[in-house]
Amino acid sequence: MKGRIFSGVQPTGNLHLGNYLGAIKNWADLQKDFECIYCVVDLHAVTVQRTPEELKSDTFEVVAGLIASGIDPEKSILFNQSQVTHHSELAWIFNCTAKLGWLNRMTQFKEKAGKNRENASVGLYVYPTLMAADILAYKATHVPVGEDQKQHLELTRDIALAFNSSYELDFFPLPEPQIFGSASRVMSLRNGLSKMSKSDVSEYSRINLKDTATEIGLKLKKAKSDSNPIPFSKEELKDRPEASNLIGIYAALSKKSEKEVLNEFGGKGFGVFKPALADLAVSVLEPINTELVKLLDDKSYLKMILNNGSEKAKDISSKVLSDVYKIMGFIR
Repeated sequence: MKGRIFSGVQPTGNLHLGNYLGAIKNWADLQKDFECIYCVVDLHAVTVQRTPEELKSDTFEVVAGLIASGIDPEKSILFNQSQVTHHSELAWIFNCTAKLGWLNRMTQFKEKAGKNRENASVGLYVYPTLMAADILAYKATHVPVGEDQKQHLELTRDIALAFNSSYELDFFPLPEPQIFGSASRVMSLRNGLSKMSKSDVSEYSRINLKDTATEIGLKLKKAKSDSNPIPFSKEELKDRPEASNLIGIYAALSKKSEKEVLNEFGGKGFGVFKPALADLAVSVLEPINTELVKLLDDKSYLKMILNNGSEKAKDISSKVLSDVYKIMGFIR
């Protein structure tokens, strides 16, 4: 094993192709080489208002989606954050370690809070210290991150370093980012300059993991492209965001390089390319869809997976937190 992976996903429902290619597919691949801990971060999800029904339903859907996409609960630890209280306990320690200046620099809070910052929850502001606790409660050595989370991982490293320095110990590792290839950022099917997102009002902007083969085909048929033929080189895609996005999706789904895809389809129009992309997408996603629907019909099984995973997670995090308390001088 090369080290210990930790990564989390919020239970926001409607997992889509961007989630799969940008994160989940890579998580499944990492199981071959790393000890993997994957967490449904339901505590992070309540930094904004959620109904109890939404939170429960979305948590089950994300767990089912992860398993259907190749996360093996026998190989990896899979659990939901709220079942392991050590995350919240360590987050308080890190709230007392991190500096206000560090948190004030977090761009994601500024983006999510917007102009109404005074009414944003404190939880949204200290989200990065809880994320640091998620990672360091397991002394994770590597964290798969997208571009929007790189700053939070840097803060995690700063917190680990500050804690270590305060007690003159080499206790917490400084986790390294795991950043993946061209499809790590999948864009909207309607706008190649916007990230694929479940919050987009148009259902045609994304492919959901729960979409049927017919729906996948229709969405890709209607996906925005352009009238020019597919080029033979990546350089010619620079000012063609929609074309570049579709090529990147094909490359990721086929496990080919973009250069190989351009060699295969160069000179052809999107009238030829889109049906090929649809066939490929269906071949990859339809088995996931089938398994996802099946798993969602067995909530007791999903709950058992989460319960078992939380016990395995506690075995690791309890030792780490116990050591933290001893280092800091708490009487236990």
